[in-house]
Amino acid sequence: MDHAADAYRTDLMTITRFVLNEQCKHPESRGDFSILLSHIVLGCKFVCSAVNKAGLAKLIGLAGETNVQGEEQKKLDVLSNEVFIKALVSSGRTCILVSEEDEEATFVESSKRGRYCVVFDPLDGSSNIDCGVSIGTIFGIYMVKDGGEPTLDDVLQPGKNMLAAGYCMYGSSCTIPKKGKIYSVNEGNAKNWDGPTAKYVEKCKFPQDGSSSKSLRYIGSMVADVHRTLLYGGIFLYPADKKSPNGKLRVLYEVFPMSFLMEQAGGQAFTGKQRALDLIPQKIHERSPIFLGSSDDVEEVKALYAAEESM
Repeated sequence: MDHAADAYRTDLMTITRFVLNEQCKHPESRGDFSILLSHIVLGCKFVCSAVNKAGLAKLIGLAGETNVQGEEQKKLDVLSNEVFIKALVSSGRTCILVSEEDEEATFVESSKRGRYCVVFDPLDGSSNIDCGVSIGTIFGIYMVKDGGEPTLDDVLQPGKNMLAAGYCMYGSSCTIPKKGKIYSVNEGNAKNWDGPTAKYVEKCKFPQDGSSSKSLRYIGSMVADVHRTLLYGGIFLYPADKKSPNGKLRVLYEVFPMSFLMEQAGGQAFTGKQRALDLIPQKIHERSPIFLGSSDDVEEVKALYAAEESM
């Protein structure tokens, strides 16, 4: 028997095992954060299973409702949201939950309340469900500011205050390269872009310094596009435009978690005005432009915005 091969098959580093290993390094830990993460993992596993059998279980298609963003909800949107709300509440470690699918924040009843606030998009990219493109869950975690009654101020914090963020991709640990060869943007909105965005994309396609042009890769599912950017480098752009002057992606549960992860991997995240994680949101469903990816690529975008401001 090949013992090395056998070990490879069985010695798996699951996220639950990783969390428990990390907790053991901190004997003073009470385990609350580990329990919360285990419930998030449980929610992700359930949604993963539902996505895998969506066609057979008649879960594809529309649920007949629209969410707070005015987007038509898929059946899996509704199911995924319910799963995560129940998983997070039952953990006994949360006090406020903010979901893309719910207009109001969920305040956990006092008997099940904990110290953490979780902001999440239960099924990002769900418009791609029916065609089998990768979709996923995005989440971010904050600590309640003080020991008093939790309020919306506990989640309306800058992204730099997040304790942790993550995503889980459904469908068929990395350090991002300093510069990449891929740009990711919906060019169908090009006629509505501002000057710096248009100039940057033009540079990607027609570089003036003799370098090779970048390749366009755009899936339309933020989880899948950012996942590829983390692995291969480059830049993901969802700028403001004439139709959406405040941007399209939501700050709390899309921009902040992905920006947090990008910075942890060595990249940058920029709104067109400032570091993304320095934003202080005023509403739970607030939107923002975002440029995130390899450090050098984001620097080019920042330089174009700075040049326009100086004109």
